[in-house]
Amino acid sequence: MEGVGAGAGFRKELVSRLLHLHFKDDKTKVSGDALQLMAELLKIFVVEAAVRGVRQARAEDTLRVDVDQLEKVLPQLVGERGSRRQWRCPAGWP
Repeated sequence: MEGVGAGAGFRKELVSRLLHLHFKDDKTKVSGDALQLMAELLKIFVVEAAVRGVRQARAEDTLRVDVDQLEKVLPQLVGERGSRRQWRCPAGWP
């Protein structure tokens, strides 16, 4: 992430590389708007992981957030079964 603060984010080049790692067709292109959106989503994901990691550390009376706390909150963020809170589609959509 570039810098620290409200303007920090992921560079489009990095986001593009990450996306292309999962494309089946090497010729797939991603628009600049899509890269910007994905960069913003990644930023939100990382900030949310950090906030939840801090909460977990506080619950454990720990002064530092390390891999242990992040591993505990990760299932909540990726929606794995067995997480404490799972995202549900509105209006009962599948």
